[in-house]
Amino acid sequence: MRKVFQRPEALKDEPFRYCPGCGHSLTHKLIAECIDTLGIREQVVGIAPVGCAVFAYDYFNFDMIECAHGRPPAVATGLKRSMPGKVIFSYQGDGDLAAIGTAEIIHAANRGENISVFFVNNAIYGMTGGQMAPTTLPGQKTSTTRGGRNVLTEGHPLHVSELLATIEGAAFITRTTVNSFKNLLTTRKAIEKSLRYQIEGKGFSLVEILSPCPVDWRLSPKDALAWIETEMTKVFPLGTFKDKFGDA
Repeated sequence: MRKVFQRPEALKDEPFRYCPGCGHSLTHKLIAECIDTLGIREQVVGIAPVGCAVFAYDYFNFDMIECAHGRPPAVATGLKRSMPGKVIFSYQGDGDLAAIGTAEIIHAANRGENISVFFVNNAIYGMTGGQMAPTTLPGQKTSTTRGGRNVLTEGHPLHVSELLATIEGAAFITRTTVNSFKNLLTTRKAIEKSLRYQIEGKGFSLVEILSPCPVDWRLSPKDALAWIETEMTKVFPLGTFKDKFGDA
């Protein structure tokens, strides 16, 4: 007998409007499942900034805040310090967290803020036309690097997880992806650990999630998943870079 899909309680009964093959819908479901598993829906406040991530408030069935581009860690800091009993997470893309929000994420980690950050890295600016992002791969073609990213003029991709892992205040830093069933399970475990660490007061955590953007990558959804495996993970290797309270 076929198993009927069951919508997590932490997701609204609202169809996703993301592009076909986009990784945001998968990531939303994983976050919602973890919140249901932990039984914390009434305690959660999510934060989403400008970009494709902003649509999160249409889908999550708990309190959501929209804030200025790059500023979710600052907003999360204020919320967590004023309401320490709440479970606060930010949901950010690479154009947000790794560009205009670089200072905010570094200093939130450095202060050891007891928040969870879910960082969706698709190596491009998805909402505004597919421009080069700080995480765009060398040689990757975008609307602003038509010949491919040239590291001599545009610099190298920014490795956020590796960078944050060097910061003393960070407790849990890991990179996962959503390109296979196995990796979906790994990502789900990482999200749940991040939320559980916050509940236990263990400090700052970030889960970086490599995510497909078929439209701006100019690939089919199937080929976009394969591109993560063959190209993206070579530049952004999967794994846990820091875990103060477990096996790294």
